[in-house]
Amino acid sequence: MAEHRGQFSVRAMCRCLSIQPSGFYAWLQAPLSKRAQEDRRQTELLQEAWVESGKVYGQRKLHDDLLEQGENVCLNRVARLTKLAGIKAQIGYKRRPSKYGGKPSIVVDNTLNRQFDVEAPDRVWVTDITYIRTQEGFAYLTVVIDLFSRRVVGWSMQNRQTTDVVLQALLMAVWRRKPKAKVLIHSDQGSQFTSMD
Repeated sequence: MAEHRGQFSVRAMCRCLSIQPSGFYAWLQAPLSKRAQEDRRQTELLQEAWVESGKVYGQRKLHDDLLEQGENVCLNRVARLTKLAGIKAQIGYKRRPSKYGGKPSIVVDNTLNRQFDVEAPDRVWVTDITYIRTQEGFAYLTVVIDLFSRRVVGWSMQNRQTTDVVLQALLMAVWRRKPKAKVLIHSDQGSQFTSMD
């Protein structure tokens, strides 16, 4: 209404919106209540703490941050303000399923079948990819472990989760260990492990 006062009369706008002109003039004198002003101030503090956390913190940790700053605020208020501001905790690092998801290209039987005791080195290697949060984004680490010695025999880290990060780790393991016989490689059969490469 305040923006359109030059085009329309206040009384006409109040009639259309079913409000009293006195209410509009009272709002002009004090547009935000003390509670609304406090909500705005604490929402700014919550947004600052959320950004400083790398946009990871949820309501509980943000509540703890505000208490450490000396703010008098309860968890329910933090929950209400974060919901209104669209602040959400990041839960896990997995991407949401996309329309391109589906079964792996090659499905292989679970040959290992949870038999983790191996009699000799370089018979069974297990491998997986893990996500590591850094200041510059995620880093993707692939590790190859020999089940006999439980030692890391190959690894690779890249800023993208591609087949190449898996191949580099496996090539390192082969180059370092030079196995004489066939090696069973056990993975979760994700797309990087079941690609044609």
